[in-house]
Parts: sequence; C-alpha cells; structure tokens
Amino acid sequence: MKSIFDTVSFECSRNVTKAYSTSFSTAVRMLAPSIRQDIYNIYGFVRFADEIVDSFHDYDKAELFALFENDLERALKNKISLNPVLNAFQHTVTKFNIPEELIAAFMKSMKLDLHKTEYKTKDEYNEYIFGSADVVGLMCLKVFVNGDQQKYEILKNGAMRLGSAFQKVNFLRDLKADFEGLNRTYFPDTDLNQLDETAKSKIIAEIDADFKAGYEGILLLPLEAKLGVYTAYVYYKKLLSKLSKTPSSEIKNTRIRVPDYQKYGLFAKCYFNYKLKFI
Repeated sequence: MKSIFDTVSFECSRNVTKAYSTSFSTAVRMLAPSIRQDIYNIYGFVRFADEIVDSFHDYDKAELFALFENDLERALKNKISLNPVLNAFQHTVTKFNIPEELIAAFMKSMKLDLHKTEYKTKDEYNEYIFGSADVVGLMCLKVFVNGDQQKYEILKNGAMRLGSAFQKVNFLRDLKADFEGLNRTYFPDTDLNQLDETAKSKIIAEIDADFKAGYEGILLLPLEAKLGVYTAYVYYKKLLSKLSKTPSSEIKNTRIRVPDYQKYGLFAKCYFNYKLKFI
C-alpha cells in the first residue's frame, strides 16, 4: 500500500530535519500537529538540494543536482517518487497547491551555487535571496493559510522578508565557511578580506529591517503557525544580536552560535509569551 510508503517518506523528512537542524526542528514542533509534517516535508526537500551544492565535494555535484532535478520533475508530475524526501515533498505541494514557479526559483538559486562564487550587484544578490529563501517562506505560508488566498496575499511580504532575514543571518554566521571553504561571497559591495565594523553594521541594519517587516507578518499568522514561526524568529534575532556584538575580525574567523542553554531559555520564553498572548 502506498500509504505505508508515504508514512516512511514522512518519517524520512522528519529525520532529515532533526539531524540537520536541532533549532529548526524545535520550532517545527511548536507548530500545530495538523501542519507540522508538511513543514518537515518542505525542509527535507530544500535541505537535500542545499547539501548537494554545499557538501558533496568528492562527487560530481552538477551530475547529482541534475539527477535530483529530474527526479523532482517526475515526482511532481507522477505524484510519487522512490526518493522518500521527494515523495514527501510532492505530497505537500499537491495538498496545498504550492506553485511550481516557487520551486523553480528555489532550484535556480541552488544551481547558481554550483558555479557562481560572487554576487557583485544588488540585483544579483536579491535574485539569489528570493530563490534560496523568500520562496521557502512562501511555500511554508501556503501550508499555514491552508488555501486562504486572501490571507496568503496579506502575509506574503512578511513571509518573504522573514525568509530573507533568516538567510542573511546564515550568510553572516557562515562567513568563514562560505568564503574559505566554498570560495563564495554573497554580500555585494563588501570585501570580505577587509570586513570592518562599518560594513558589518550596514549588513545588520538591512537584516533588522527584514526582521521588523517579518515580525508584523507573524502577528497576523493563523494560530496553528504563530508559535512555531515566532520561535524561529526569536532564535534568529538572538543569533543576530550575538553577531552584532562580535568584532568583524572574529566573525571572519569563527562560526558564531547560540549555546544550547540559551536556546532552551529562548524557547521557554517564546512559549510563555504565546500562552500569555503577548504575540
């Protein structure tokens, strides 16, 4: 029975989320059970695509990505895939009518990471952010609003800005790994060899503006989604705060993180704020 295979596929996507991101998986667990699995399904898909271009250095990444892209196309067309992660993803795409143009934009940005190492203009940078982050926020929003197109349009900008904020924080946090390990630099008009406090402050101000717009959207989310998204927001805001207090020279030479004890404190505070209806 396909239902058994679907159950195995869903479990695979849950395991991918838990294995690759303890922080995000914690935030997902704070979503309502009715939508939790579908967010796992989306995360599993985007994580696998990202891993191909970022991690599989001993293999032909372009070939692997082409195979993955072909399998994705067949999964969306046939409503089944023997790749459990893609089978789970296509289920969510079909269930919530996620537009294929969002998926195409995501794959386009991931494909850029196979060969593009520098984003020299703001337009290039924004296009990459849209495909790698904004559309992921929109895919999740499709799940959150459960077919309410009017609500989707109202919340669309906030979801995109929040996705942008998360991605830009990741860029700043992973500066050393991206620049030294992958020879990539995403921030335009920024010489990472000479990153100073002025350049860092400009980046952080841009992220803060995205967070502000994203938070306004969080306040309007359906109850099923609000606590989980708010938890992710608070975690990334804390990470940005730590980055803003870290000298630019240190950001270039280490990976800043939020210690586990601080994470648990943040998550508990999010829960109480939600229960007390502060959000």
